[in-house]
Amino acid sequence: MKMFLSDNNSGVHPKILEAVYRCNSEHEPSYGDDKYTERAIELFREVFHSDVDVYFVTTGTAANIVGLSGLLRPFEGVVAPDTAHINVDECGALERFGGAKILYVPNKDGKICTNDIKGFLKSVGDEHQVQPRVISISQITETGTVYTIEEIKELADFAHENNMLLHMDGARIANGIVALNSSFKEMITDMGVDLLSFGGTKNGMMIGEAIVSFNKDISKNFKYIRKQGMQLVSKMRFISAQFIPYLEDEIWKENATKSNSMAQYLKEELLKLPDVNIINEGLGNMLFVQIPKTWNESLQQKFPVYIVDENKNIIRLVTSFDTEKQDVDKFIDFVRNKFC
Repeated sequence: MKMFLSDNNSGVHPKILEAVYRCNSEHEPSYGDDKYTERAIELFREVFHSDVDVYFVTTGTAANIVGLSGLLRPFEGVVAPDTAHINVDECGALERFGGAKILYVPNKDGKICTNDIKGFLKSVGDEHQVQPRVISISQITETGTVYTIEEIKELADFAHENNMLLHMDGARIANGIVALNSSFKEMITDMGVDLLSFGGTKNGMMIGEAIVSFNKDISKNFKYIRKQGMQLVSKMRFISAQFIPYLEDEIWKENATKSNSMAQYLKEELLKLPDVNIINEGLGNMLFVQIPKTWNESLQQKFPVYIVDENKNIIRLVTSFDTEKQDVDKFIDFVRNKFC
């Protein structure tokens, strides 16, 4: 039975598995000097319409931390919402590995805005204070909301006007682009994002993410930082080869469209049930849902869910690229027959 606990629980798209298998047939140069890595980088430059630098790593945390560590000196900080993955779910990795501080502010539906950042500008030049250098946002956010194109542009412009950079944690970037009917070029390149952690694992890939830099000056030392960060994989082609069909055949779009549409179907069916309240806008593949506490024990036994707010009893439901209509129906039927 397929669950709604996390899109990390899903399998791998068949074409991704085929790509990994194909690059296993012969010997190739190591550490990313292979033809598969070269082709994957070409594809990144095509979809972003920019001569980007691309560095493949194993995980989303690695992409965030290696990338941000390349932007920040030890006395500098990154401004992010309190809900940001780098702040909540990466075990202090940035502070330990990069030696920089996270300057977090209360989120507004998972987002941060320019007014939240202005207060930190008062510290600029003060030797007693951490110097704000980077703004970090997630697309989609940890609360399932989506930054609009205009919101991203406003944050990028604000960052650049104040000698700062804009980083985007794109663990679910494909879901955000599909939700807004946008493109990589429109949402990222044209809006002025400086550094992107490009995620695919949550959207049908097996393993691996990419650090994408739109400013070669800021990424000129990334290859050394990636090595120090233990992310220079010797058989790099088994990571990079996955991105070839993912980008070339637009698997990213196919998968994100499927997971987003299944979240919408799940939302529609949940709204038909009594005592259920949808908390977030649900444009992507994550729903935050308030249910009665009396449902918890039985629900967890049959369909394990992540309780994000124990006081209000809000759970998170996540659809995946391989979620089918019948999977949603089984979940809804269980809830209806058990509690309604």
